[in-house]
Amino acid sequence: MKILIFGRGAIGSQYGWALEKAGHTVDFYVRKERKDIYEQGVNATIYDGRIKDYLKFHWNINLIDEIPIKHDYDLIFLSINPEQVSIAIDYLTPRIGNATLLFFCNYGRDISKAIGSIPANHVVFGFPGAGGGYEENDLYGILMKSVEIGCTGNNPTVREKEIIELFKGADFKVSLQKDISRWLFLHYIANAAMEGAAAEVGGFEAAISSSEALSHMVLNIRKMSPYLKAKGVKKNVLLIAMSIIPPKFMGSVMKNLVYKPGTPMHMAQSHNHFKPGYAVEEIKADAKKLGIILDI
Repeated sequence: MKILIFGRGAIGSQYGWALEKAGHTVDFYVRKERKDIYEQGVNATIYDGRIKDYLKFHWNINLIDEIPIKHDYDLIFLSINPEQVSIAIDYLTPRIGNATLLFFCNYGRDISKAIGSIPANHVVFGFPGAGGGYEENDLYGILMKSVEIGCTGNNPTVREKEIIELFKGADFKVSLQKDISRWLFLHYIANAAMEGAAAEVGGFEAAISSSEALSHMVLNIRKMSPYLKAKGVKKNVLLIAMSIIPPKFMGSVMKNLVYKPGTPMHMAQSHNHFKPGYAVEEIKADAKKLGIILDI
């Protein structure tokens, strides 16, 4: 399969590497002003959950700075920040051709509207099991074994089947989600809770180093319960657990186990330089429309 990764983010980079290793052709679309820097390649430190081990390597990636209207890509891989989605979709709409668009974004609004006028039957929705960040050309990431892929009907469509087989062929486990819209929204809720806590202490690295900040994340999830009820969305197991277990206890567990220094999750989040707050403001604005004021 010929694959185009939109941007050179941490998530797209890791999947691009894994899919290229599995025998596929992978290119990266990047801005012209960044191409010279990115041509130096990627110095990667990755925890690969498929083999449960760390890998260090240098990888020379194939770059393009313009996507032609007519191209022969089979798949366009989109995993970008939520505030970048509309601009990316506007650019990709006349360029989608016969390619499948894999929408792998952290997104909290209506995903059917997110794709604009791109034909819905060209789009597969899912979510990556990956994270991390860049320090210039040095990538620090975690690549989990499992990915989430949405199914639009009782059985996967032809394009969904192709994506499922793509990941399975690269030794990933595929978890099928019958209601990917709900799954993405609940993930966005948890993400907003973490962003709210991180914004208070100056970023994700500071948040994962503080049991108090992580307990605030749990409290933020609890504060959003009326909003979820108003939306008619039932909590998943994670959100239910965080609504029951004492916040201080959860904060301590996350700091000392999940984000313990030296663990893959700590490495990934400590290099996550995304400015927290966007998801918080989106959720608060949507809640306000429903007459709910959130303090998160």
